[in-house]
Amino acid sequence: MKFGITMPNSWGIKDPQQALAFGPLAEDLGFDSVWVMEHVFNTGFIKDRLQDGNYYHPLATLTYMAATTKKVMLGTSVLVLPYHNAIQLAKFAATLDQMSAGRLVLGVGAGALQVEFEALGVPMKGRGAWTSDCIRMMKELWTNPVPSYQSRRWNFSGNYFSPKPVQKPHIPLWVGGSSPAALKRAATLGDGWHPSGISPEEFAIGRQELIRLAEAAGRDANQMDLSARIELDVPGDDSVRRTNDRRASLPGDDPGQMTAMIKAYEDVGVEHVILSTNTGNVANLTRQLEIVARDVIPQFN
Repeated sequence: MKFGITMPNSWGIKDPQQALAFGPLAEDLGFDSVWVMEHVFNTGFIKDRLQDGNYYHPLATLTYMAATTKKVMLGTSVLVLPYHNAIQLAKFAATLDQMSAGRLVLGVGAGALQVEFEALGVPMKGRGAWTSDCIRMMKELWTNPVPSYQSRRWNFSGNYFSPKPVQKPHIPLWVGGSSPAALKRAATLGDGWHPSGISPEEFAIGRQELIRLAEAAGRDANQMDLSARIELDVPGDDSVRRTNDRRASLPGDDPGQMTAMIKAYEDVGVEHVILSTNTGNVANLTRQLEIVARDVIPQFN
């Protein structure tokens, strides 16, 4: 089992250096990966907890962390692909993969907040097809010496594209979500499946569907990375959680129970658990990472 931790880029910390310090801290404590989230506006449940608090750009955050860490995986959980110009994103990601010596993983998704789609001038309808198109195109740019791609949105050929990623054949793309559409996208196009907030039982059901869909597409699901982002309730957390939030969560104040619950995920095939530490309280978050590193991670090694 590998362990990741979400960085507080999305929790209103006023001083960015305090948020960025968690990258080296997580590495020193023995975590395998650090992850950042993406939203453009503080709206909906984000506004409820942050109001006008800082929500730092995910790729800018990872770029800084690439220079201040040496071995942890750098991940997005998740980038909303329709928000991005996929050609520019492919170049940014390949550059970051080069600068981090091949440590980048892109968790990607189709998005769900209509306010952001409208503000960006991107149609929300058809976002799933757009996301799949972006995945195919980025793989072409990363793997073909002279890439060529034609679709309703993209049309290019005959030019070099550089840099190429360090990782071969390309930067891993982990598809987020557990909806039927997300599972199909993961099975047919993804290098991994990256659901969030689901129970071990739900993960087991989703994994069986992933295997079925992959086989139907002529792919081997056993070659995919299986991860899960799980909410971690940080003791003393004074942040506001989503209204009526019933997502699966781990008790940060009980390492024994936390270990048992993570083992339940391991038993159904989760290989990489990402703990979503939903707090902007620097002291509480630091203490929580130390507890996990001391009392939980050693139980899996």
